[in-house]
Amino acid sequence: MKLSSSDFLGIIPARFDSSRLKGKPLMKIGEKTMIEHVYLRASNILENLVVATDDNGIYDTVKKFGGNVVLTNKDHLNGTSRCLEAIGIWSKEMRRKFNHIINIQGDEPLLHPDHLIKLMDCFKDSKTEFATVAQELNSYKNLPKDKVFLVKDQLDFALYFSRHIIPFIRDEEDRNKQNEFYQHIGIYGYTLDALEKFNQLEPSKLEISEKLEQLRWLENGRKIKVGTTIHPSYPVDTLEDLISIRKVYVNKGHL
Repeated sequence: MKLSSSDFLGIIPARFDSSRLKGKPLMKIGEKTMIEHVYLRASNILENLVVATDDNGIYDTVKKFGGNVVLTNKDHLNGTSRCLEAIGIWSKEMRRKFNHIINIQGDEPLLHPDHLIKLMDCFKDSKTEFATVAQELNSYKNLPKDKVFLVKDQLDFALYFSRHIIPFIRDEEDRNKQNEFYQHIGIYGYTLDALEKFNQLEPSKLEISEKLEQLRWLENGRKIKVGTTIHPSYPVDTLEDLISIRKVYVNKGHL
């Protein structure tokens, strides 16, 4: 299936009341806010892009730098349901239907173009209705302990996601050998039909246990295609993360 970037609508959910770092979309990295950094990086790849927020301050900030933005309800439990509301609003404004959606985290100021490219490439497979991206890692010794990992089948469909390192290497001697590990990057793509179906599903047992929303789809017998990249992700979840990203900006002079 041949698709171009014009076939996708990128949505950046951005809420003010983040539990670990309140107001982070408006926090500055250099002279720009975090949400502007994310938007500018995504706009280098995507022709259709909009921020979905529940906060007037974020709304005004996006308008000020010339970005597209819609106001959504405050009572969304997650970014996925906020995306679905935003699609309806933006499709009506643009008077067109978008059949493929990309959910871009609003706290990824170092978003790499390859993340978006590899995600869109997943939809070349006509069986793909839900997709994500993972960074391939080859050393067990240096794997981070606070990230999400996944395992996938030979057709690049996810088998499971976990906050533990998977697969578990039982024999210690095998841990020093070359192994493939996949650290999840929190960017998602869906067909419109899949996104609508996902939001109709009740939270699943595995999702609740791991606090990983994508497990709801797997637990209901559906598939998630995985694109692979060598480029890491740098989400800003805490103040410490923000300080680290600011240091990168100062050292390199740009993001």
